[in-house]
Amino acid sequence: MIRVGIDVGGTNTDAVVMRGREVLCGLKTPTTADVIGGVAQALRDVVAGAGVARTQIGAVMIGTTHFTNALVERRKLSRVGVLRLALPATRGLPPGSDWPEDFQAAVEMHWRLAHGGYEYDGRPLGTPDPAEILGHARAFADLGLKDIAVSGAFSILNDAQETAAAELIRQVIPDARLTLSSQIGRLGLLERENAAILNACLGPLGLEVIAAFRQALAESGITAPFYLTQNDGTLMAAEQAARFPILTVASGPTNSMRGAAFLSGEKNAIVVDIGGTTSDVGVLQGGFPRQAGVAVEVGGVRTNFRMPDVYSIGLGGGSLVASDFGSLGPQSVGYAIHSKALVFGGGTLTATDIAVAAGVARLGDPTRVADLPWNGVRTCYELLQLMVFNAVERMRTSAEPLPVIVVGGGSILLGDELRGQPVTTPPHFGCANAVGAAMAQVSGEVDRVMDLDKFSREEAIAIVREAAETRAVAAGAARDTLAVIDVEDVPLAYIGGNATRIRVRVVGDLNEQATKGGSA
Repeated sequence: MIRVGIDVGGTNTDAVVMRGREVLCGLKTPTTADVIGGVAQALRDVVAGAGVARTQIGAVMIGTTHFTNALVERRKLSRVGVLRLALPATRGLPPGSDWPEDFQAAVEMHWRLAHGGYEYDGRPLGTPDPAEILGHARAFADLGLKDIAVSGAFSILNDAQETAAAELIRQVIPDARLTLSSQIGRLGLLERENAAILNACLGPLGLEVIAAFRQALAESGITAPFYLTQNDGTLMAAEQAARFPILTVASGPTNSMRGAAFLSGEKNAIVVDIGGTTSDVGVLQGGFPRQAGVAVEVGGVRTNFRMPDVYSIGLGGGSLVASDFGSLGPQSVGYAIHSKALVFGGGTLTATDIAVAAGVARLGDPTRVADLPWNGVRTCYELLQLMVFNAVERMRTSAEPLPVIVVGGGSILLGDELRGQPVTTPPHFGCANAVGAAMAQVSGEVDRVMDLDKFSREEAIAIVREAAETRAVAAGAARDTLAVIDVEDVPLAYIGGNATRIRVRVVGDLNEQATKGGSA
């Protein structure tokens, strides 16, 4: 099957066409203000460059920064209603109480508390009252709210109350866009609730972006189904992405790491993705990004859904160099590097100029940096190497030697070594993010508490694995390609009996038969 992978960044939109494991064509086009214009142009150019007919394309995979930017910049966020099922508990800490002040000001949030929720062992915390929930739903309706988040204490163990509340809300607001916290987050009420609220905030934008991507494909003459890449490096269908846009907010670094794994052939490695302004460092485990083990902030809001463990530093190809050569970054010329850097005829000293002057990179006009003082160049380049080295070392969790793979347009800064350690720069390194999108697989994850007095540990894991496989197949994975990539088995000492929390994650290749039925 021929796939098209697209990654929409703040500076460039990268695109590749792949047949199986072969990259037929890869290119960069400037990201446009409306973004969709850049995507349509990238599609037309990369398909023409690959020399394939549009009808041969089996699927299009897209990674986008739309939703990340909306949260960071506090724009295009919807008014939301929040219903929490937890009374008589949690009254003292209402929804959104831990949000940054500017985010609270940017989002018009109307919250209501209702009886319900569960204890840690699954016993009901409170009994939901349908009349109470319907009353809150009518209040939301009177306010004209359509985007509503529903959360409940320990709903990750049992989603029945959240589901029932959603059905009651829909009786009052038939066209409500509902987000249940149990669909997104993990254990931890506030963080899971925050993730659900953020998703609800992005509701209208999710519909708008998916419709725009569909239009860009249509204008390019491509009728293949399209998918968006998630935070964990796997795919979800367009309709799912419209419902759960929050699950795409970290897809950029994830795509780069998955692309690095594919292009280098390494399954376990440290990946450094150097762009024009920042560098992202992550760890590959079994070919997938290592997941963050703690709460992750999205736009300053604590969440606990699946996110890659990534460390970012303010160093890129366009990073500004101080006049005394003693510091560089975090300020950057960004997309203007091709007009502002010294080697390209500009008047601004950047990290790229330092790499060229040090003899590491070969591009532009090296004579324009030939007169830079050598001691200053050497000092600054050593600092550049040290910044990346420290970021890499920060991500190591053991003394096990791991190869370092460098991708991204700014990877020319490092050459072939990092403070004496060899680094790998794979082919097509500049569009590794688009390759990662094109090669993304489909996943299924299930997180349950099992009673080991009723099942053996092996039986319990098998039950959860089967549920995860069913979820992956429903999401579009081919059953015969499924593989388990992560199993967590954590005894819950604070629960009576022999309870353990089991989480299983499986992945599989996209079912090619499922892509033949039209646009996703």
